[in-house]
Amino acid sequence: MSRKGAIPTVSAGPALGQRGVKSIDFCKQFNDRTKNMIPDTPIPTVITVKPDRTFNFETRPPVVSWFLKRAAGVQKGSATPGTLVVGKVTLKHVYEIGKFKKMQQNMVHLELESIVKSIIASAKSIGIEVIR
Repeated sequence: MSRKGAIPTVSAGPALGQRGVKSIDFCKQFNDRTKNMIPDTPIPTVITVKPDRTFNFETRPPVVSWFLKRAAGVQKGSATPGTLVVGKVTLKHVYEIGKFKKMQQNMVHLELESIVKSIIASAKSIGIEVIR
């Protein structure tokens, strides 16, 4: 999903419909829950449909590559990472992304240093150079 606003798309509409959930109901709740987020922010979403056809959903923060590309001011990563650098971010950017990711439930047990090292590796894999 994107914070541009959920609309019943080709992928979400039929998937919800097969389970007896009206996609418009999901879209209304999703849009209401994400109304304070920045438009065009990709929001990974997990939807759980119950046997009585009610549902709940959990939104998660965007992936690291989205943060890196945004910080570097690029639309796409490199087609040839390691050879072609498409953008640069500072170590401060990486640290800030790491602090944000550390707040995620599945990352609280990790040291910030480990998270930062992982983000630096992700940057390299999409052709973004980390500078001091």
